[in-house]
Amino acid sequence: MYQIHRPDPDTDIEETLSALTDLVRSGKIRAFGTSAMPASNLVEAQWIAERRGLERFRTDQPPYSILNRSIEREVLPVAQQYGMGVLVWGPLGQGMLTGRVRRGQDSDVTRAKFMTAFSDERRLDAVERLIPLAEEAGLSMPHLAMAFAISHPGVTSALLGVRTMEQLDDLLAGLDVVLPDDVLDRIDEIVPPGTDIGTLDQAYVPAAIQKTELRRRPLSERSAV
Repeated sequence: MYQIHRPDPDTDIEETLSALTDLVRSGKIRAFGTSAMPASNLVEAQWIAERRGLERFRTDQPPYSILNRSIEREVLPVAQQYGMGVLVWGPLGQGMLTGRVRRGQDSDVTRAKFMTAFSDERRLDAVERLIPLAEEAGLSMPHLAMAFAISHPGVTSALLGVRTMEQLDDLLAGLDVVLPDDVLDRIDEIVPPGTDIGTLDQAYVPAAIQKTELRRRPLSERSAV
C-alpha cells in the first residue's frame, strides 16, 4: 500500500492517478491511498479513475478521535460507498486522550508544550468529562479512545502512536475492548457525532480556504452592480 499525503491543489488529480496507476501496473506497488482528502475530492478521484480506466484510491487516512469526529459527516460515508479502507490517525487525540493531560496539571506529553490544541479549554473540558466515564466503564482512557475509534463501521483500523514498549503492550492489552451502546451514547453527549472540538494543529486546510485569492474577487469586480 502506497499512501500519499495531502492533495496538491496545483496538480490535477488525473495526473496523480495516472502516475500512481503506472506504479501499480509496473508491479512496484499493489495499491495506493490518500490522506486527509476532503470528501468532494475523494468522489472526484473515484469518478476520474472510472472514466479514464485508471487505478483508484483504495484507502484514506484521516484524523479521527473522540475529540475530532467531523469525518463522520461525509468522509466516512463516501469511503463506505466506494468500498475504501479507512486507516484513521490520532485516535488518542495526539495524547489528550491518554489520561496524562488534565486541567491544571503539568503534562509529560512532549507535544503539549508546542501544540495549541492542548491548551484549548473546550478540549480540556471534554477530557475531564471523559475520564470519569472511562472509570465507570472500568477502562483506561487509551482503551476507551481506541475502542471508540474502531466502533464506527466505516473505520478499517486505527493507527497506534507509541514511543515505548510499555505503551505498545498497554494498547495491545485493549484489543478485545468493545464499547456498549450506553457508553457510546454518553460519548455522543460529550462530543456530538460529526463534530470537532477545536482544531488540530496538523489539520489539513484546503486551498479554497488557505489562499486569499480564491476567497476574494479582484477589487475591480467586487461591486454588486
